[in-house]
Amino acid sequence: MQLSEIEREQLYAIVEKYDHHPDVQRMREYIQHGSVTTYQHCKNVALVSFWLNRRLHLHADETSLAVGALLHDFYLYDWHTTGTFHGLRRLFEMHGFSHPGYACVNAKRVFSITTKEQSIIASHMWPLTFRHVPTCREAVIVCLADKYCAVVESMFQRSRAGAVVDGSVDIDGEEW
Repeated sequence: MQLSEIEREQLYAIVEKYDHHPDVQRMREYIQHGSVTTYQHCKNVALVSFWLNRRLHLHADETSLAVGALLHDFYLYDWHTTGTFHGLRRLFEMHGFSHPGYACVNAKRVFSITTKEQSIIASHMWPLTFRHVPTCREAVIVCLADKYCAVVESMFQRSRAGAVVDGSVDIDGEEW
């Protein structure tokens, strides 16, 4: 999944103001899958989402798509050290269920994101978060890209599926 140089520049132009923010840079401190940071994972999801939209001619709003993808895991904590299973009564407090809400609250607070971008973030874990169904094409694209990236980052990080960049897996071996 390679974006052209022009496409990478277009994507970066959309997310640049978010990418440089100190709170977004804090995502580099947390591991998401395997040895991939949350920051790199979010970049991977943005790249794959942008690629899917362009190659499949899905006509999604590229600004909402890129911003939602970049901030979809903007929860800013180490999920490996917070919480363990405490029974079915507290099942929905576990990271997989709760982090979209934390990411959405953080993104609204820090960036005043749009309603569509909030929907993308809140629904990216569907069907696990069954009450938050993707309701726009951008949310469906990010949801699918997130699943793809999670599999590649978790299971195939030592194979040719991802190239190692700065100790993290970058889905297509490229920077912005």
